Amino acid sequence: MSSEELYKNNPLHGVKLEQVLQELVDHYDWEILYAYLNLNCFKTNVSMASSIKFLRKTDWAQEKVEAFYMYEYKGLPRASDEQFQNPPRDRIVPAQDKLGEPAELSLDDAERLRQKRAKKARARNSSPSNPWGT
Repeated sequence: MSSEELYKNNPLHGVKLEQVLQELVDHYDWEILYAYLNLNCFKTNVSMASSIKFLRKTDWAQEKVEAFYMYEYKGLPRASDEQFQNPPRDRIVPAQDKLGEPAELSLDDAERLRQKRAKKARARNSSPSNPWGT
C-alpha cells in the first residue's frame, strides 16, 4: 500500500491551512475558536491573513488548529495513542473511521472545559510526584 493510500482518509490530506481555517471560522466564528483553542491570533487584531501568518510560523499552534478541525469539525473518533504522537497531517486515519457532523460548541461549554483543565493542572502541580509545585 502506498503512503498516498495510507493518508487518503485523513481530512487534512490535500487541504491547505487557509481552507481549514476558513471552514472553521465560517462554521464556528473567531470567538468560539479562541474560547476552545486559546490562541491570541483568534482574539486580538483578528484577520485571516494575520492568523495564517502566525499559524505557519508556530507549529504547535497549527497542529492544535488542525487537530481541532479533524476531531471537532470533521467529527472523527480520537486518534490512537500511537497516531496521536504524530502531527495531525501525518496521522493515518483507519478506513473504518468515517467523518461525522461538526460538534455543537458553545462559549459556556468552552468555559466549563477551561475550568476542568485548570483544575487538573492544579492537581497535577500539587501532587507529591511534583516536589517543586510548578
